[in-house]
Amino acid sequence: MNRIEIIQLLEETGIIAVIRAKEEDDLDGIVKALLKGGVRALEITMTTPYAVDVIKNLCQTVKLEEPFLIGAGTVLDAETAQAVIHAGASFIVSPIFKPEMVYMAHRYDRPIFPGAFTPTEILNAWEGGADVVKVFPAGRFGPKYFRDIHGPLPQIKLTPTGGVNIDNVADFIKNGASFVGVGTALLDKTMIANHDWDALAQHARKFIEAVKQGRNV
Repeated sequence: MNRIEIIQLLEETGIIAVIRAKEEDDLDGIVKALLKGGVRALEITMTTPYAVDVIKNLCQTVKLEEPFLIGAGTVLDAETAQAVIHAGASFIVSPIFKPEMVYMAHRYDRPIFPGAFTPTEILNAWEGGADVVKVFPAGRFGPKYFRDIHGPLPQIKLTPTGGVNIDNVADFIKNGASFVGVGTALLDKTMIANHDWDALAQHARKFIEAVKQGRNV
């Protein structure tokens, strides 16, 4: 998939699951449960031990009949961006904005979602080539902040990370988020520890339904 197609898939489904993987063996079950529930993207953060190898192994071993995106999060420099792309990452997420990271991602036709918070930071990231600007920490001001930003800056695509849960997903979408990043609120630790993949799939489906609700309001 090229950069445009990746963004389109994320916007269609509306959810990126975010994980700091502790048990790599669980990732196969997690991916298949998410896909069963309608979520088609998983972000592996660089705070995961040996994250590049985790991404590489996951991309090589998980075999699916439907498109599913493996991305890299908490990327802080261009060298890491290049490493995770070579490992198979379909998209790059960062809590910060650096022009050289955008250049590296686009060099390999991969979208990048750099972090920003204030209107000036958000505009700088967008004008610097961000495909979608990650508002972090989004939970600080909540969904209405997206509506406020889109007042003067309606052209900028935004995604929230930090503080997103089943109770506010619809509101983030309704207020202008292109898609959302969700961590432990989606990837329930108890379900994963118990390998209860059916429960995790049902939980993921609730988030997908919440996205649809936000778009239909």
